[in-house]
Amino acid sequence: MLFGDAKKFVGPSCVNSPATVAALSFQRGSDSETGADSGMIQDVPQPNGNCMQIREPESAQMRSRITIAFGFACLLTAWMIASATPASAQAPAPLSVKPLSGGVYYAAGGDGGNTGIIIGKDGVIVVDAKTTAASAKEVLAEIAKLSPKPVTTVILSHSDADHVNGLAGFPKGLTIIAQETCKKEMEESLKGPQPAPRDYLPTHTVKMKESTTIDGVPVQLLHWAPAHTGGDLITYLPDQKIVFAGDILIQQMPFTLIHAEKNGTSAGWVETVKGMLALNADTFIPGHGDAMTRADVQKKLAAVEKRRADIKALVAQGKSLDEIKKALNDTEKPIVLPNGISFPTFTDVVYKEDTKK
Repeated sequence: MLFGDAKKFVGPSCVNSPATVAALSFQRGSDSETGADSGMIQDVPQPNGNCMQIREPESAQMRSRITIAFGFACLLTAWMIASATPASAQAPAPLSVKPLSGGVYYAAGGDGGNTGIIIGKDGVIVVDAKTTAASAKEVLAEIAKLSPKPVTTVILSHSDADHVNGLAGFPKGLTIIAQETCKKEMEESLKGPQPAPRDYLPTHTVKMKESTTIDGVPVQLLHWAPAHTGGDLITYLPDQKIVFAGDILIQQMPFTLIHAEKNGTSAGWVETVKGMLALNADTFIPGHGDAMTRADVQKKLAAVEKRRADIKALVAQGKSLDEIKKALNDTEKPIVLPNGISFPTFTDVVYKEDTKK
């Protein structure tokens, strides 16, 4: 019968939803008012062992009405579910570890940005620590599958919570390396709503550049200028020709994300990316997204430089922000976090830089 067919199509969750009940009530009320044939009452078994009583229609007109009612109910149910489910409730992609070369890997997915894993002579170096202690422990479990060596060092690319707050899941007593402004930003966050783990503040800071060897692995730590934030730090592995870029690179974004509230600048971003491209590197690991090639990074740099130049030219013509977005066919939307914090688009940031507004 029609009801049974509809149930197979939409599933029991739609059949038993408030929207379906409302649609059936509406349909029955309409039948009473129009004098339509009410039909027979029939018990329909449900998956939970109970039965639902429905009226089995006796006319083609009634069958048509029920079809419409159930179609409406299912669409309404889908809308209700979508509206009631915030983006923050969506589960992140499962954690997966991807090999690079020379004992170097990166962990994508889980809660937070990408995490670099570098197997050294006596220990393991980690680049960035995810958002939560639980996600960090997932990373540590994956590291244990790769090597029995302990994690000795964590290098932080910048101070954002999705890269540092997972430190709470790591063992204490680690060497934690960050750019000096990153450490200040983490200390300042202790007074805010998303504080960095108090017991895991950086133990060693870098001002601009430092070449070192950690657990037998040559590492260069590099800062050129305030870019994504005021305290970005690039990790370059010269032997493996790999760069861990943090959020200087976000693979999925057409341009980039500048945290002006942390003194990041688009000019500093360009300087930083040009500095990275001057390194003898073939693989660039972004803060979010898949590994990027040199050509990928060059393409993103070219797009950012062109957009900056276009905005600057339009500002010089006296165009407003809305006029500039229209002229550039800019449909990019601000990033809004579940807690309501909003980050402006690249065009917003550059316009504000050029107009000093």
